[in-house]
Amino acid sequence: MTKQTVLVVDDERDIRELLSITLGRMDLDVDTAASVGDAKKMLGEVHYDLCFTDMRLPDGTGQELIELIAREHPETPVAMITAYGNVEAAVDALKAGAFDFVSKPVDIHMLRRLVQTALRASQAAEREVDDQVSAGRLIGDSPVMRDVRARIAKLARSQAPIYISGESGVGKELVARSIHELGPRAAGPFVPVNCGAIPSELMESEFFGHKKGSFTGAHADKEGLFQTANGGTLFLDEVAELPLHMQVKLLRVIQEKAVRPIGGRGEVPVDVRILSATHKDLGRLTQAGHFRQDLYYRINVIELRVPPLRERDGDVAVLAKYILKRLAEQAGSQAPALQPAALKVLTEYDFPGNVRELENVLERAIALCENGLIEPPDLMLELPTAQETDDADLDDDDGNEEEYAEAEEITSGASGAVGLDDYISNIEREAIIKVLKETRYNKTAAAKKLGITFRALRYKLKKLGID
Repeated sequence: MTKQTVLVVDDERDIRELLSITLGRMDLDVDTAASVGDAKKMLGEVHYDLCFTDMRLPDGTGQELIELIAREHPETPVAMITAYGNVEAAVDALKAGAFDFVSKPVDIHMLRRLVQTALRASQAAEREVDDQVSAGRLIGDSPVMRDVRARIAKLARSQAPIYISGESGVGKELVARSIHELGPRAAGPFVPVNCGAIPSELMESEFFGHKKGSFTGAHADKEGLFQTANGGTLFLDEVAELPLHMQVKLLRVIQEKAVRPIGGRGEVPVDVRILSATHKDLGRLTQAGHFRQDLYYRINVIELRVPPLRERDGDVAVLAKYILKRLAEQAGSQAPALQPAALKVLTEYDFPGNVRELENVLERAIALCENGLIEPPDLMLELPTAQETDDADLDDDDGNEEEYAEAEEITSGASGAVGLDDYISNIEREAIIKVLKETRYNKTAAAKKLGITFRALRYKLKKLGID
């Protein structure tokens, strides 16, 4: 079996020798370079399974090498060697495509764990992963979901913290699980935690653990969530709910890769990848001072937006079929048939609760339907009438009242010219239908292309009778 090869780029001879000895003991072949120029030449001649690069080099920066490797050798994980406490450089490296970072002075045990994880990532890069994602729980053939799956396959190999944004019910935890399962930490634990469900006074103990006798009721040592997730992934759901004092402690753990249990005398190293999510606008909370800016930039190295169901054109039918089959299998029965009229109701509904609401609606419909046929009344969904939609749109508080008033004036014949309203309506209708076809009937994309809001487009579709 061919040995795996590692390239170490550092202008300090002691660091090169230390890494060479350590990696050699892990049965790896090691090449070293002292400059960017030498490293580029070696990368062009040899395939490396892993690369370490210092941040500052005599003829350039490690950032240049990271960008080069990400561009020309994407199958090779690269780790940045940074000065102690230089968080900004580490974040920049991760954004540029680095797999992870290691701080000087180099901790040998942490280095070994990083190498093992990185080499697993290198091997995983040779597998076809998109089919694995498609076969998982992220169901849907819409362009936006295909894009999400492609990004997951790419991000799974990195160790960069990822912030998963999206409305409630879109499946942020499923995305986090997919990132974990397709990455080099798949064999390790995946630990999800809802930050809003832990009482503030218990948070430090829950996250970092405690020692026996450290406080009243601490009858035994207890591992925290970080230690439980060691070697795997910690998913911080609703991270916006963390109180400020915990945000400070969390930032330190992410930076130092170590936790101090309550009552403990020293820090315990932890090897954990952080994924976080919230349905709130974390950027706005940061600007308002409710969330620490330094923590925001640390967990939001890469943002992955999960689209709401209303933007996933055509996915409602696919999801409904999948969910009905799954619910039937759980109940040990045959899946009921979704009648065409009921499917039409589902596809016309906005689903503010997204996929979670769709699941609840279908579970209720299974209980209410008769003869194994789901009809519209079984869904118990009330679609707004045209008049209700018009009123809701005209009362919208997004500052678009003038836009709607202008549209109303144009289409109502306010100019007094006989037939002008019909003429203009026909032009609008043809323009909207053309753009809808160009965007494959994606209303969000069509509204953007037309230069109007989503609600304004919906108003015009109702007004002009476009189905």
